Amino acid sequence: QVQVVESGGGSVQAGGSLRLSCTASGLTFDDYAMGWFRQVPGKEREGVACITPSGNRTYYFDSVKGRFTISRDNAKNTLFLQMNGLKPEDTAMYYCAATRGASDESSYLALASYPYWGQGTQVTVSS
Repeated sequence: QVQVVESGGGSVQAGGSLRLSCTASGLTFDDYAMGWFRQVPGKEREGVACITPSGNRTYYFDSVKGRFTISRDNAKNTLFLQMNGLKPEDTAMYYCAATRGASDESSYLALASYPYWGQGTQVTVSS
């Protein structure tokens, strides 16, 4: 049984930083591409960043480029999202997800590619 668990969310002021973590069990972690997504109540879930199974390639959505960094430690089955320069519009529930079904940039960035999801961790940025 696959389990994906996020942690590290919290409340910060604009300009601050947070580091999210995600652990995955019940799967061979380094076989899976991993992604971070976020959702605000009443809006669709959107992509943030994703990383290939080996970690050699990363992809970011325009809204976070230059501010967020995705990384992974395959020895510890852990995914990270370093968020710097946080803005109030970054406030959302952040979700971690895993997939073996992606092979190119468009599929890595597509929500529908990811069958395994965590429960989310809340990030709140105040102005």
